[in-house]
Amino acid sequence: MTQRLRTGLNRAVLASAGLVLLLGGAWLAVAPASWAPRLPGRWPDPGTYTTLLDTERLTALRTHGWWTPTVMAASIAATVLFALWCAGQLRGGSRPLVPLPAPGSALRTRALEDVLTQHAAAIGGVARCRTRVLARRRHLHVRMHVWLHPSATPAAVLPALTALAAQTETAITPYRVRTEVRLAARSHRMPHVR
Repeated sequence: MTQRLRTGLNRAVLASAGLVLLLGGAWLAVAPASWAPRLPGRWPDPGTYTTLLDTERLTALRTHGWWTPTVMAASIAATVLFALWCAGQLRGGSRPLVPLPAPGSALRTRALEDVLTQHAAAIGGVARCRTRVLARRRHLHVRMHVWLHPSATPAAVLPALTALAAQTETAITPYRVRTEVRLAARSHRMPHVR
């Protein structure tokens, strides 16, 4: 799934959930108590201008020792989880740019990932590759996960991957590049007869 599609889908889900909650809250606040007959039997029957949890019931709940710590812990946990999720949404959309020595030029790390993946997948014996580039100040950390064909050996593929890493390091000269390669073999699938 592309990043743009994921972002659009994420925003659409958030907008629709927010709209449903807003309309539901507005309806509960403005609508008459026509929903009262459909409440579970153990709930008290609300009057015309009463709430589901009246002051007497709330006072009775507060007398229990577990009520306040439980409500506080649940509220804090929900707030922290929501804040972490929101921070992840804000951070996940943008990828860092790597400034190059030429004035006004920069390289997107996503573009570098795509190029490295294409070059690695073109090496003989490589079935597929996934690359991730992490940029920090003057360092680039390249993580390559390479799946080999069942007939390929790591010794046959490693020299070409080493040359690709060296080529990347010379292409991005002011940056120090650290390349980490993880090799995996694709299983040789035999057809099963039933």
